[in-house]
Amino acid sequence: MNRFGSWLTATDAGVTVREFPQGTRTATDAARAVGCELGQIVKSLVFMAGARPVIALVSGPNRLDEVRLEAIAGGPVAKADAETARLATGYSIGGVPPFGHATDLPVFMDRDLLGYPVVWAAAGRPDAVFEIAPGRLRELSNAVIADLKAESNRTSAPGLRAASPASGDS
Repeated sequence: MNRFGSWLTATDAGVTVREFPQGTRTATDAARAVGCELGQIVKSLVFMAGARPVIALVSGPNRLDEVRLEAIAGGPVAKADAETARLATGYSIGGVPPFGHATDLPVFMDRDLLGYPVVWAAAGRPDAVFEIAPGRLRELSNAVIADLKAESNRTSAPGLRAASPASGDS
């Protein structure tokens, strides 16, 4: 049993982990494996806010607005490197769950996740996820709900066209 399975056994989280041999490392992989909308996938992103790690729970298709995260996390933010993410959470990138971490971390949750009856999050491994109601996700992760999504249609300089999602700029 992995760290997350052990954490679930020791708590009353009430979630069931499902494994998918084809992998759930990316949001797209997870949505395909589970058979749900991409927006129902919770991306657990590890960032550094100043000197402390934080977690941003972001809906699958959304890009994180780092300026918004910085404003609520209280310090300049940058993506955590793989080793820092593993040390802070106890998990490797691609399998970081939204709760049950090795250290106590502030968690910020994308408001868009509340728009679904259930969402799916990583369960400690790149081939395992679990289904959970967004309210229960917020409760178990002790997350602060925030508008974390980057606006896709930012104003561009005159004569320039905003990149379309199909261009790979998302």
